[in-house]
Amino acid sequence: MSTVSDVIQKVSVRSQEDVRPAAIALHAECTARLPGWWFIPTANIASKAPMVAADGDVLALSVFGFSEEIEQGWEDSRIALHSPVHRACRYESEPFWANESGFHTAQHNPYLDDIDTNNFVKRAQCSAAVAIPIHLPFGVIGALLFGPLDQEKTDLSKEFAAHADELSVYAHRMIAGYQKVTRKRQWLPADCQLTKREVECLRWASIGKTDKEISMILSRSHATVRFHIQNAGEKLDAVNRSQTIFKAGQLGYLGLAA
Repeated sequence: MSTVSDVIQKVSVRSQEDVRPAAIALHAECTARLPGWWFIPTANIASKAPMVAADGDVLALSVFGFSEEIEQGWEDSRIALHSPVHRACRYESEPFWANESGFHTAQHNPYLDDIDTNNFVKRAQCSAAVAIPIHLPFGVIGALLFGPLDQEKTDLSKEFAAHADELSVYAHRMIAGYQKVTRKRQWLPADCQLTKREVECLRWASIGKTDKEISMILSRSHATVRFHIQNAGEKLDAVNRSQTIFKAGQLGYLGLAA
């Protein structure tokens, strides 16, 4: 019997040639635990581009068993924008399951309480689903979504408790590896290191404070605040203040306080 370490090796992606075997291994682990369920991975919920093997085959079709019609439906950008499951992935980093009654997590997340689940089946394209959000560097969010083919089954609590944590380990390894080997462009400078003052200024700027307001908050001159923000922009290879804040956020410098 395969150990967790064995499975992690099987689902690891180190080159584009590993993508199909890793996807096959992930699908096998999923269906062994939950036969009669559908599974679909996505490397970036903000992108319509499907996950593909080295030869360009769409994994949802060639590995995960979706029909072309259903797979194209999942590519619709409106799903990522309006599906309550996708929206919840932006606010939660741990596995959860959802149906029209709401979201169910191991630890309560108040952000999920305010997400509208009305008309769930139409908006989520399923009656219930488990979601494994995969928060990756640079603000990318991938996910493994799965649920029962039986649309009458809407209580997934038992299956969630039994399998979600283990499958999250495998899904994270496969999707994170996929992102690394398929990334075509370096959008952010490598090893960018901001100073404490630069981060302080950018944090206040990110919530809408002007340079004058930041100078009053930090008891620094207006010119000093502007210098720190401009200096951060040069380090981040940003063309303006907005892009400086955006790139700093992607690198995790501007995380909200607890």
